Amino acid sequence: MLMLHSYSTPLGTMSALLSEHGLCLLEFDEGTKGLALERAQVERVRGGAPGPGASALGAQLGDELAAYFAGRRRGFGVPLDMVGTPFQREVWRALLEIPYGQTRSYAEQARRIGHPTSVRAVAAANGRNKISIVVPCHRVIGSDGSLTGYGGGLARKRWLLALESSGAAPGRPEPQAQRAG
Repeated sequence: MLMLHSYSTPLGTMSALLSEHGLCLLEFDEGTKGLALERAQVERVRGGAPGPGASALGAQLGDELAAYFAGRRRGFGVPLDMVGTPFQREVWRALLEIPYGQTRSYAEQARRIGHPTSVRAVAAANGRNKISIVVPCHRVIGSDGSLTGYGGGLARKRWLLALESSGAAPGRPEPQAQRAG
């Protein structure tokens, strides 16, 4: 059975869906285009609508998110239960290999997973990542170093990269833009 948890962060409230196997979805409640579709996909694949209640995994995720946003945590230990195609899961696993405080281009990510000509497919799979922050799609940038699409909006992406480069929480982010990809 899925469980729904909510977390208050400096960038807005985030909702999580957790199965008995791990984290299936973590997204910002506002400014995230496609959240309802992602949630419906997880519910369909993992057995229906989430139920109320607390869970040890939910508490662990809350503690880890709080430490991350305070600049005291560089990675996450909560188990993952990724919902997506085999290719998407391959791309998302590659995201987990991008070190805290570093970025990688879509082209470099495509090369690292052995699909150097599939840059657009890799970018599309990044855009379907349902586990924001923990699976760090915010660390992927354009080949020219530009900030490109992030489900939570570019202002949030900029804030997360600033947090990771300095180790300290930056000031409040600019107003949120809709998902670009």
